[in-house]
Amino acid sequence: MMRLVRYGLMFGNLYEVSSEALVSRYNRALKHLIGKETKLTEFHIDICGYSPEIGDELGDDLYLNPKGCNQQFILLATEQKTAPLLSSKFSRSRSIIKDFIIDNEEELFALTAREAVTGELVNSVFEVSKPSDLLRINQITIEADTVTEHVAFAETLQGHINRFMQEDDAWWDDVLIADMIEIGKTTGDITRHPIQLSPKTYDQGNFYTAHFGGMYIFRDVKFPAVIARENPDGLRDMDVDRIYTFEDRKQIAEFLYRQNLIELIVTEQSEDDAAIIQQKLDFIVIATAASLGDDLGKKMGDLSRQHIRAIAREYSSKLPEEYHGLLDINRWASHKGRYPSLDPVHPAYFYAFRSKPHKDRELVNMLLAELSPLDFRQLFICHKQAFYDAYRGWPDPKREYVARFLAEEYMIDKVAARESLFGPEPTMENLVTKKDPFVPRVKVRYKT
Repeated sequence: MMRLVRYGLMFGNLYEVSSEALVSRYNRALKHLIGKETKLTEFHIDICGYSPEIGDELGDDLYLNPKGCNQQFILLATEQKTAPLLSSKFSRSRSIIKDFIIDNEEELFALTAREAVTGELVNSVFEVSKPSDLLRINQITIEADTVTEHVAFAETLQGHINRFMQEDDAWWDDVLIADMIEIGKTTGDITRHPIQLSPKTYDQGNFYTAHFGGMYIFRDVKFPAVIARENPDGLRDMDVDRIYTFEDRKQIAEFLYRQNLIELIVTEQSEDDAAIIQQKLDFIVIATAASLGDDLGKKMGDLSRQHIRAIAREYSSKLPEEYHGLLDINRWASHKGRYPSLDPVHPAYFYAFRSKPHKDRELVNMLLAELSPLDFRQLFICHKQAFYDAYRGWPDPKREYVARFLAEEYMIDKVAARESLFGPEPTMENLVTKKDPFVPRVKVRYKT
């Protein structure tokens, strides 16, 4: 995995904690939350304050996420908002904490200038012991304050001020005035510098969880469904009419299409669309060659289109069905073949789709990435943990090629690459999924 770290593909964009003051603040916050401290003098933290170095030191990657259920956080600076989230078990957690930081940026900037802000993403369960527990998570509320309860004291002081201003005899209340003076020593002048974190509750509608092998919960749709990577005990006990595993490809395809969540990447003959499919073909060729023992390292200096074609010819009899299905789509898009026909059971089927522009676009693309795992670029973009898990099992030549490709091709212009693959970012008009009369021309057979 160190190769990914060197190329900036893992643990990238973390916030560096190296000054004595910040380390001290972090330790006070850590002691406040979990009763432990770090002996490290330098480390890096993600958006929630989790540090992979400290996780290794404590032997606990979930030290800020007990039982993988209630995410705690330590904020040392508002700059953490751009960092990734490494220790979460739920897909919505990063967006929730990022929104919280942005919504309270001025207040958090003032608070973190003096000490760390700690808190928790609180939901309605303390442990996920069976799949049905996931359906009890309906809302997430953020509770936050400094270690010395600066926000709580400010709220108390504001209450005293209101009482002092409204009650006629408050001028003669020595106890009230003494309390105001004492609390003010901690909070400062809150009339000039108000300290109040906006409380906010976030709906937990459609989401992914890493629990029970990985599950996608779609309940904020017309026909709710659960799509599980595996078939864990208790899955069929969930109170949802539609329960599928990754083996139920036809049912998943029908669900995604009928809920108006996906669209074809290629809808007309276009060289640009053909280029997207061609790259997916190249990835499959490289994966096949590497799995068969080809030492791609010798060719790594110049894996041009010509070289990849030569590799494809060399291993033509070994290329999987995914390759041949996508090749039919590529031929048609390039004006070189007839219109393709793919059934959901075909291994190439989900490679041909992407999410429509709606509020759950990232979630749907995440699911499609898992259903088309040979496209390592989409897997890296949409589901990094699944990418890292797959990477560990790849032969070394493939690891080197993938790392170099992502570093030299994708990371250079991520925005353009994402727009090419997934279309432009959804607008406000797209956030509500609308009925779309478009019927994909790839012959989709949904009947089971």
